[in-house]
Amino acid sequence: MTERSAFDPMLLPESNATSYPEPHRAANQRRWNRRPGDHAGLTHFGVNVTRIEPGGQSSHRHAHSRQDEFVYVLQGEVDLETNSGSEVLRAGMCAGFPAGSGNAHRFVNRSAEDVLLLVAGDRTAGDEITYPDIDMHGRMQPDGTYRFFHKDGTPF
Repeated sequence: MTERSAFDPMLLPESNATSYPEPHRAANQRRWNRRPGDHAGLTHFGVNVTRIEPGGQSSHRHAHSRQDEFVYVLQGEVDLETNSGSEVLRAGMCAGFPAGSGNAHRFVNRSAEDVLLLVAGDRTAGDEITYPDIDMHGRMQPDGTYRFFHKDGTPF
């Protein structure tokens, strides 16, 4: 990949693709990602601009075993749901989720306007993702993708 030192991330294509299996995929079709970190050729951590439509969510509530996540609200008002409950974040506010903390989180847009988040996270190998509210568990594969299982260990 060619090094790209300056560009407008909002001109990158958006995708609402998710690797979540059904029946958990549909709930995430109202969030869109642009991937400026990939565009810049970054390999050790990811940087995304996530747009959540009204009524949408960033993901199912989840926690990473080995990867840190940082989220900065660029635009709008969004509900952050964690193990401690729900709180409203507005543009200029941020939240961090250290690897292994077990603090499951997601962002839900209950407003009438789109929300924009800047999301950064590392790509540490061997990560596992727990989803306390749904019957799903994710395991990172050697190629960096996730494979999903039911909580009893059977694959989707």
